[in-house]
Amino acid sequence: MSLFIHWDPMGKPRVTIAALTGNRMIYFWFLGFLSSPCCAAPVSETFTVSVKSHVSVQRGHTAILPCWLTFSQSAEDMEVRWYQGSDEYDTPVLLYKARTFDYSSQKPSYAGRVSFGLKEETSGGIKAGDVSLKLEKATIEDAGKYICLVSSFDDYDSASISLSVTETGHQPLLSAVMKDNNKVNLSCQSDGWHPKPELSWSDTKTALTPANVLFSKNSAGFYSVHSWVLVSSSSEVSCSVGLFNEEPKETRMRLKNSLVLESGSSSAGWVAFGILLVVLAAFGALYFLYFRKKAIKSKSGNDTTDGANLTNILEENEPLLSKASWQSAALLEASKHHVNVQLVDTGNPLIKMKDSILRDNINAKFPDGDRVTCLTAVRGSPGFSSGQHYWEVSLAHGKFDLIKKSWWIGVTDKHEIPLDERLSPTTKNGFWFLSSCPNQEDTVQFSTEPETFIYVQSKPKTVGVYLDFENRELSFYNVEEKCLIGSLAAKFTGELFPLFNPGKGDIGTMKILQRPVQNQSINT
Repeated sequence: MSLFIHWDPMGKPRVTIAALTGNRMIYFWFLGFLSSPCCAAPVSETFTVSVKSHVSVQRGHTAILPCWLTFSQSAEDMEVRWYQGSDEYDTPVLLYKARTFDYSSQKPSYAGRVSFGLKEETSGGIKAGDVSLKLEKATIEDAGKYICLVSSFDDYDSASISLSVTETGHQPLLSAVMKDNNKVNLSCQSDGWHPKPELSWSDTKTALTPANVLFSKNSAGFYSVHSWVLVSSSSEVSCSVGLFNEEPKETRMRLKNSLVLESGSSSAGWVAFGILLVVLAAFGALYFLYFRKKAIKSKSGNDTTDGANLTNILEENEPLLSKASWQSAALLEASKHHVNVQLVDTGNPLIKMKDSILRDNINAKFPDGDRVTCLTAVRGSPGFSSGQHYWEVSLAHGKFDLIKKSWWIGVTDKHEIPLDERLSPTTKNGFWFLSSCPNQEDTVQFSTEPETFIYVQSKPKTVGVYLDFENRELSFYNVEEKCLIGSLAAKFTGELFPLFNPGKGDIGTMKILQRPVQNQSINT
């Protein structure tokens, strides 16, 4: 029989008695000297460590992990060790002993981010037994179980607390595709979440069961969620994405008779205008078929063009156009109203302008930093107060095969662009435009408040802008793909002017395309 004396991870002496019986070694372990007589009982007889069971913090913010001694006794002369899991005892998050902090063995990822904090404002700190951990600039990797171990010369106790680090993702993006039998397939996508979010669909009456809900996780640890649901072409549907016990982000769509798609955000209720996505392309087909039918009836002596005939068109035995043909027909009709737009040069030193080509001045010092604001916006001419007007903007650089990454394209009611970086360029303030979306190359956004995002399968090389003043619509087309990106419906008043912004930090240019005068139609 052999006797061994060693020290456990808590700094306590233990005695091991080893007895050799044949080929087997039998070990008898027990706590020695200063240990508790029963392992199920509290380790310390003079103080108890208490914690809050769970703490949640948003990524980048400061977390306080409360830990304190009962009876508010001082911990100044005690040793306090914060560590993650039993296997990381020797690399503590924070170690306090001999009345000072010991960083010699600290886990590197916590350097400069941890200290003692207060579990509440009235706490007396370490003098009153409050040894809470203050963790600054929380990261996703910080999530997990933490152990607060406090030991004195003759006693010790510990307790564990869990930390979850959250990140609120982006507003859900909704897109719609027409299906057979008067159905619409709605897609909902949102990314940038942690931990894995919850997604739900609903209409005005009940919850909807999606066809599928898929999750993915990127290298940075953030989750994306994507789901689909099949609904009637005349319904109101919402998609909500959020974390447990937090207010979800919601995007709503209102589908009306397969013609108009309106979208809004729960944070601002229904917006005052609609977002007309893929479903709106059906309007182009109806418009085309309507005038075709009108021409046929005119030849037969029947020139009735009331609203009923528009409905009756669909009852005829003529085949409907495919979705691609609808969108091509709508774009073709819009392009008949082409107008040559010119840039108005105000001598802005922050941008460079030559003929119809525009870009930012890379040598300029921007007072608004990296943000894209009205300081780099440019007005076009002529202005419009009635009729239908169409123009195109190229975002591609053929020589280098580059597509511009930062841009605004739309209209404004400002005769002069305010040189005010604090002005919010939204529809509420007279700016209606489509723009690139920072850090999301497969997404564009409208200047709504809050922002409305649209997922695009491919970045547009040329954007067609169609302003229908009487119908109060502003539509944007991907010219190469011959498809509608989206439309804004708003109550335009007064005179509107083309709006452009080349953005910042982008070597690409934007060019307003011109056509020979004889190829332009007379605007109506």
